[in-house]
Amino acid sequence: MNFLSDYRLTFEELTTVFWQVEACLNSRPLTPLSSDPNDLDVLTSGHFLIGRPLVALPEKDVTSINQNRLSRWQLIQKIQQQFWRRWSSEYLTRLQQRPKWSSQRTNIQINDLVLVKDNLPTQQWKLGRVIEIHPGPDKIVRVVTLKTVDGVYKRPITKICHLPIVNTPNDTNDIV
Repeated sequence: MNFLSDYRLTFEELTTVFWQVEACLNSRPLTPLSSDPNDLDVLTSGHFLIGRPLVALPEKDVTSINQNRLSRWQLIQKIQQQFWRRWSSEYLTRLQQRPKWSSQRTNIQINDLVLVKDNLPTQQWKLGRVIEIHPGPDKIVRVVTLKTVDGVYKRPITKICHLPIVNTPNDTNDIV
């Protein structure tokens, strides 16, 4: 599905959409900023561009409103929100791929920083620190307890993803 083919945009509107899409892509978490278990800050591509994470104010969800009822700005927001929903879900699915039975994977460890699969507004990612693991009888972890900014939750590992860049156990220095 080519989501832009359904819309007729001016050059300025299309440029705005591209800037917003770029901000979505550059907001994704790459790796923890420190190994401190209480720290939920992550390094993003935005850090390389502006020295800090990219932030956006939450916009009203306009994806369910008919196109003929939207102002031009709301139409741009609708395009951005449609892109965000699709890209973030496909990105998280890609991070989570686990080919069954073909190779042994390492279990999630305590203090790992993970992305929590959740339906969030544009450019917002829910992060959590693993504070407890719950292995099954076969010693494979299938449920974890997470600490997030909202509180402590128990989640199956199908609802969380490791960050794309994970520090190895030999890395003791914090990323600055």
